[in-house]
Amino acid sequence: MDTKKLRQKILDLAIRGKLVPQDPSDEPASVLLERIKAEKERLIKEGKIKRSKKTAKTSDTPHYGNVPFEIPDNWEWCKLGDIVDFQGGYAYKSNTYVNQSDWQVIRIGNVKNDNLVLDTQPVFVEEVIGRETKKYLLQKDDILFTMTGTKGKRDYFYSVKVPSVKKKLLLNQRVGCLRRFSSEVNIDFLCFALKGEYVLDAIFSTETGNVSQGNIGSENTLNLNIAIPPLAEQRRIVSEIERWFSLIDIIENGKQDLQTTIKQAKNKILDLAIHGKLVPQDPNDEPASELLKRIKPKAEITCDNAHYPKVWQKTILGDIFNHNTGKALNSSNKEGIMKDYLTTSNVYWNKFDFSVIKQMPYKESELDKCTVTKGDLLVCEGGDIGRAAIWNYDFDICIQNHIHRLRPKGELCVAFYYYILLYLKENNLIGGKGIGLLGLSSNALHKIDVPLPPIEEQYRIVQKIEELFSYFDNIQKTLEA
Repeated sequence: MDTKKLRQKILDLAIRGKLVPQDPSDEPASVLLERIKAEKERLIKEGKIKRSKKTAKTSDTPHYGNVPFEIPDNWEWCKLGDIVDFQGGYAYKSNTYVNQSDWQVIRIGNVKNDNLVLDTQPVFVEEVIGRETKKYLLQKDDILFTMTGTKGKRDYFYSVKVPSVKKKLLLNQRVGCLRRFSSEVNIDFLCFALKGEYVLDAIFSTETGNVSQGNIGSENTLNLNIAIPPLAEQRRIVSEIERWFSLIDIIENGKQDLQTTIKQAKNKILDLAIHGKLVPQDPNDEPASELLKRIKPKAEITCDNAHYPKVWQKTILGDIFNHNTGKALNSSNKEGIMKDYLTTSNVYWNKFDFSVIKQMPYKESELDKCTVTKGDLLVCEGGDIGRAAIWNYDFDICIQNHIHRLRPKGELCVAFYYYILLYLKENNLIGGKGIGLLGLSSNALHKIDVPLPPIEEQYRIVQKIEELFSYFDNIQKTLEA
């Protein structure tokens, strides 16, 4: 079940007047808007709010050109600026920030949908600055929205209602504030309306900015047309949305619990696999000690297999794999043939992203060391340290120096060692607590302890892992559908 789409469907029904039935005894929204208009004019005359040029002109023609949908007879279209006031933020300078005070600056990163995040990388200013900029002090039930983000990506527009907090919250630039000036506007209904799909479509149809940065303008936002129901129906709609959303929360929590269980189950499967407990040993299998002798004749054969079956061998990754990194990107080195190469941004867990493939020159003497061929195991040195994938393509490609290439020295099931790396990563035993490195050096990679089962058992283990994982992957797909 796609709960995100379900939420949008509920909002869509709500803002079209189809979520709750209309009550003929409700006062029409037209009467409500006349009172709000009169109250706004009174506040302007008293100097409590200013007449903004952004909403000075009124029109019966919706901002969208044509009314986007039909609404019930006792509803009314209005501009957003007719029912709320706009407050822009202040450009607080980073050199005025202090570690702690009662005056917190609210920036874009603090504003998420339905959640004003105050404790993630908070910034504050001294009281003297706060008092000098009290104009930008937020009030309970203000609606904040983000005004800047990546051009063309609709997911940067967040809106949230300001809760009651003890701190004094100051509005930074690039965060807009919609402030209610009339008690006859249900702020929760307005919050839900701003998350509706057609409102988002209208907002982003007016997006400005350069190639990379998009901007949401306050003028276009205030000129958005909003369908307003009678006040009593606004309250009923809010109650019904909250009822539905609470049910969806239960579903989502259940999905998260199941996803956590799936992750834990997969990790347990890997734990059993690399300790020889996932499939039974076959007495007809050649002992791993003989396999290790063929791979590395001078390898130390040990009987100390406390954590593994007797027919297995303890070894290190560097004893059974040849490993090296690729070529460092150097703009001054222009000799060689231009070749496609992989970076860590192309390598994901057992898959590759080919959306961006770069080229650089490789000398003939560098190709043997830097070329990946079918069956090689690639491991990220940095970034998501230890992230690994098997190159199973019929064409070769080169690699950059931040990728380790592991190539078996003898007969090995490479997939078995991919799953070992996955297990180590999931349990913080590579690039984390176990090794404690910022990057996975060649030396550290070489010394990673790994088991060596008989070759036949390696393949049986991988087959069983993939069989069990496929069950969980199917469940995962069902959750995401």
